[in-house]
Amino acid sequence: IKAFRPIMMAPICLVENQKEQLMVNPNALKILDEISQPVMVVAIVGLYRTGESYLMNHLVGQNSGFGLGSTVRPETKGIWMGCVPHSSKPDHILVLLDTECLDDVKKGDSKNDSWVFALAVLLSSTFIYNSMRTINHQALEQLHYVTELTELIRTKSSSRSDEVDDSTEFMFFPDFIWTIWDFTLELKIDKSPITEDEYLEDALKMIPGIRNPKIQNSNLSRECIRHFFPKWKCFVFDWPTSVNSLLHQLEEVPGDQLDINFQVKLKEFCSYIFSHAKTKTLTEGIVITGNRLGTLVETYVDAINSGSVPCLENAVTTLTQCENSKAVQKAANHYSNQMAQCVRLPTDTLQELLDMHAACERGAIAVFVEHSFKDDKREFQKNLMVLCRKKMEDFVLQNEAASNKYCQAKLERLSEPLVESISRGTFSIPGGHSLYLEARKKVEEYERVPRKGVKVNKVLQRFLQAHVATEESISQSDKGLMDAKKAIAVEQAKEEAAEKEQELLKHKNQECQQKMNAQQRTFQEHIAQLKRKIKEERKNFLRERERMLEHKLKVQEELLMEGFRKKSEKLKKDIRQLLKEIEKTKNSEGSWFSQVIEEACRILLTVLPTDSDLLARIMKYLSSLNKKQQTKIANEIRKK
Repeated sequence: IKAFRPIMMAPICLVENQKEQLMVNPNALKILDEISQPVMVVAIVGLYRTGESYLMNHLVGQNSGFGLGSTVRPETKGIWMGCVPHSSKPDHILVLLDTECLDDVKKGDSKNDSWVFALAVLLSSTFIYNSMRTINHQALEQLHYVTELTELIRTKSSSRSDEVDDSTEFMFFPDFIWTIWDFTLELKIDKSPITEDEYLEDALKMIPGIRNPKIQNSNLSRECIRHFFPKWKCFVFDWPTSVNSLLHQLEEVPGDQLDINFQVKLKEFCSYIFSHAKTKTLTEGIVITGNRLGTLVETYVDAINSGSVPCLENAVTTLTQCENSKAVQKAANHYSNQMAQCVRLPTDTLQELLDMHAACERGAIAVFVEHSFKDDKREFQKNLMVLCRKKMEDFVLQNEAASNKYCQAKLERLSEPLVESISRGTFSIPGGHSLYLEARKKVEEYERVPRKGVKVNKVLQRFLQAHVATEESISQSDKGLMDAKKAIAVEQAKEEAAEKEQELLKHKNQECQQKMNAQQRTFQEHIAQLKRKIKEERKNFLRERERMLEHKLKVQEELLMEGFRKKSEKLKKDIRQLLKEIEKTKNSEGSWFSQVIEEACRILLTVLPTDSDLLARIMKYLSSLNKKQQTKIANEIRKK
């Protein structure tokens, strides 16, 4: 990784602890709300004064920013946040979370420490635990917070006996990094050199001695780390400097005055974070952006303050409602903006407007699909269809109004001489009817006026109908006409009006057909994009379950090797259930598409107008469904 020196915004308190109550800082939420890019969230926790703030500052190449020791106001406790552009992924933001020190005797609130620890785990994609000296029984006992996670966090709002053990669902947990300062032992096992990662792997091995409480406690921490965190990494730091006076002001010490081994390890640590930190995701591949992270923070803290336990399923539900509502609005705005840019009113024909509508609606659906997730009941997709349909109808009305206004103005201008002649009595003389017909030819230029729009015939028909009585009066008063010719003239005027009426009716039927075709295109477009969306969701689900299975098998194998057969046996139920889920998902390849069509049809039946021809077309399109599904939808159509 190249040298990277981004300018980090001044760290801000994200979650503040005020009188044993956690409070989310609204100013921090405003910052997150402006971040639409995916985030990589790196959180660090550690015991009192163990250097976690120093590590966080150096992740962005700065000596200060996050407070060290006394630089943080003692009355402000909680989780501090800093945001910085990622060095090698320009479309990602690195969010750094520096927690208050654990086991600070001045706080006197161990429950608060547990919640801060749990929040750091819930919010991060990379979780750093910072400690001193070595990983031993004492260090693992101090990490008792990890053993409380099953009590502080629930994955589901309700659990059933036939579900996989809750610990399986914790697989979305972040990667785990253990950083150790002031390491005094050699990295060796049986006199053979080992790596830092091998040291951590060895330290996390279960130790026999089920009757020894101390061993039980440290084993429980080991087991929880292995179960909850999918990946482990270790960094061992030499002491930064041998000069004690400098340890209390590390942020002011120039880099070249620090121990060379410490400098090397610090660069290695920062490089690893930027290279390997994952994008924050939730179950089934839900990517977390800055604004989504803000929603999660509020949801979790509200749950804690209400006395309940943060629930991942509920958090996803809250996030789904919030983000899918935004996705609908974003898609609807996209449709409106595109239509406003593309459409010049009045359009020459309705089909021209409907073609633009189809293109803009296709883009809107794509925007919705991109930004929505877990719309299992397709409620939000239905909302989008209703909005787009209403907006399209508004455009149709605007188009008709623009056409009507334009055509009316053109006819008024062209007929102005004719109307003035009528009002002056110009045609109330012998031969007046012939003069009237000659003067009316000027109005026929209306036919050659371009882009009159969809009301061209309607406006002309109104004009002709309005002048039928006038022409009849002129022909009756024309003494130069014989009675037979008068009757023919009157009948001819009526026939012209009737022809225009028939032409108007034909045009109206044509527009109805065009609207029906547009509705069918809407139906097919929603199904096509829904199919792609659910296919992607299935892939994410399978990938997630296979990752869970791989992790469970690894833990089971390690437990067997370490002689913990009973604990290994307990994992078999989880593994069998995961295998069933994977097999069932793979075998449902042929049936899921028909379910998608059925869902889409049910939505359309509540959105589209009750046109029997359109419904018949939909039923024909649904021929791929099985008989049971066809009957089910046919019954709904009959009800409608």
